[in-house]
Amino acid sequence: MDAKSKAIIAHITIIGWIVALILNTDSRDKYSSFYIRQTLGLYIIWFALRLIPVIGWILSIAVFAFWLLSLIYSTQGEEKIIPFGEYFQEWFRAF
Repeated sequence: MDAKSKAIIAHITIIGWIVALILNTDSRDKYSSFYIRQTLGLYIIWFALRLIPVIGWILSIAVFAFWLLSLIYSTQGEEKIIPFGEYFQEWFRAF
């Protein structure tokens, strides 16, 4: 499977992220690893915000917008960092 497909799969739910991570372990692609790290950060923030009533739910809309941007960038074949994405790249370097 090519790197672009793995990057797109990583955006489709947590299960898709796990599948992309497993597929990326054999042949680590820089492109797919970039989006695997980025979506992991988005999923963690989204889950944390869902626990905070009202304000967290409103901020979840912004996280959804960042997720959508990341998905669009991955389908276009571009490695573009979303807001706070540079932190995800640093924190999740192992993926």
